Amino acid sequence: MKPVAYRKVIPAALVALVASALAFAEEKGFPGIETLMTEEEFRAAGIHRLSAEEREALDAWLLRYTAGDAQLLQKTEVVREAEDEEEFEVVSRIKGDFSGWSGETVFELENGQTWVQRLDGRYRYKGPPNPEVRIDRNWLGFYRLTIVETGRRVGVSPR
Repeated sequence: MKPVAYRKVIPAALVALVASALAFAEEKGFPGIETLMTEEEFRAAGIHRLSAEEREALDAWLLRYTAGDAQLLQKTEVVREAEDEEEFEVVSRIKGDFSGWSGETVFELENGQTWVQRLDGRYRYKGPPNPEVRIDRNWLGFYRLTIVETGRRVGVSPR
């Protein structure tokens, strides 16, 4: 039996998830761009001139975008290049003093990359300054930062 290729299964699952989110939003009455904007913004953008069908298409795009596509635009070039590779790993050191993470920590690395904490959680680091870190991807494709010295890790996203 051939092993499952998770990197191919996950995107298909995400498409299904977004499709179900769109259906749920339609069922529950997604407020729509007209409700989300002020009257002045709505008119300044020229959206008032769109037909009802065109506004529906715009609402569907907006929902799809906020459900996942927006994160694609936030990825750095280093991350985009690395995603094409099977293995992803960044090894560097945190710039300056480091005391751990607390929920919304920004990790500035000596290699010039900046990563932000993506998952809640707190960790108090009491080791030497400039700890070595490793960033890799878990089997779902999410990034995680590991303090090499302690083995403690936290979910991160590129900034």
